[in-house]
Amino acid sequence: MFDAVIVGAGAAGLFCAARAGQRGLRVLLVDHADKVAEKIRISGGGRCNFTNRDLDVRAPHRHFVGANPQFCRSALSRFTPADFIALMDRHGIAHHEKHKGQLFADRSAEDIIAMLLAECAAGGVQRWQPCRIGNIAFSASNADGESAGSYQIETDRGTVTARSLVIATGGLSIPKIGATDFGYRLARQFGLPLVERSPGLVPLTFDGAGWQPYAQLAGLALPVEISASAATGSKKERMTFHEDLLFTHRGLSGPAVLQISSYWTPGTPLTINLAPQVDLEAELLAAKARSRKLIANELCQWLPARLADAWVQQDAAWQRPIDQASDKALVQLAHRLSRWEITPTGTEGYKKAEVTLGGVDTKELSQQTMECKSQPGLYFIGEVVDITGWLGGYNFQWAWASAHACAQALPVSDRKPVQDAVS
Repeated sequence: MFDAVIVGAGAAGLFCAARAGQRGLRVLLVDHADKVAEKIRISGGGRCNFTNRDLDVRAPHRHFVGANPQFCRSALSRFTPADFIALMDRHGIAHHEKHKGQLFADRSAEDIIAMLLAECAAGGVQRWQPCRIGNIAFSASNADGESAGSYQIETDRGTVTARSLVIATGGLSIPKIGATDFGYRLARQFGLPLVERSPGLVPLTFDGAGWQPYAQLAGLALPVEISASAATGSKKERMTFHEDLLFTHRGLSGPAVLQISSYWTPGTPLTINLAPQVDLEAELLAAKARSRKLIANELCQWLPARLADAWVQQDAAWQRPIDQASDKALVQLAHRLSRWEITPTGTEGYKKAEVTLGGVDTKELSQQTMECKSQPGLYFIGEVVDITGWLGGYNFQWAWASAHACAQALPVSDRKPVQDAVS
């Protein structure tokens, strides 16, 4: 008999287990994978972008996506980036800010995983791994006839009983590290609605001959301004990011594209300014009066040479010395480069997505506790919920905050465990 069984030993599951265990709960943490926290291990180039200083807990809609981004305000305000930084400091894990509030471990993501395991050990958390879960059943009253119900969870190590069941199984992204739809299937079992899932923070693809001129630019990166029309709640607005873009053989990637992908609607175009740092029209017309260089060579002041060369190949009027070009041709060139409209045909899918958009509908959860309103004792935390953060540490902060909110709310049973040694 456990007070809580937590399914999923990723960021949210580990942190929830540690916090609940340190409150005095008897906690069992279960995962089907051999290793814990693979997403932590591979994130941030192996250094884990564990939170973001710029997160505004008063305005979660600025950095989070979902049917109701305001849902995460309560949890984020009660466990902030500063709180997780303080935990890192207590464990002596050095960290640094890299870009736009993004914080990384100095040495390795393994330090953060070790910290979470140490926190679990401090709370006496029992961990079964690898361990597969079979049938899960709910009894409205426990064996003593009390009003509090309990969950009977069949595993390949035996059946366990718990008053609370916490689902921290993540989403569908990166199946090669063990992602499954377990959390969604369990939500359906208990009649909870799901918001449609799709890959988020994912590279975009472009098929057909129209992409061939750009496929040769694979590996080229540059800072851009990228925007798309996005549906946010009941209205549409223009979302814009200033980040680096990366050309790939199949399409576009890099932080700019990953960010906009969470807002992009299939069938709609992206607008990209490839030279956001300058007024390209004014610069080209000014260069015409003083230079005899080829237009492509002039463009190299503001664009990578490979991109400039590829771009001028699209029109014979751009393949000449700039002083021999018409003003109209230069204006058209500047407009095309500063307002490049291109429509993706798809994404690289869950295999390359960093997160999953959609998930368990927040209408069915308490924003204070993460407990299901219609199913007592059942909680959902982290990525499995319909809350998705921007690139840059926001998703990890949601994992910590939702886990903390849940752990603080889990009730402690006054019953004795069936057995003391379960491993």
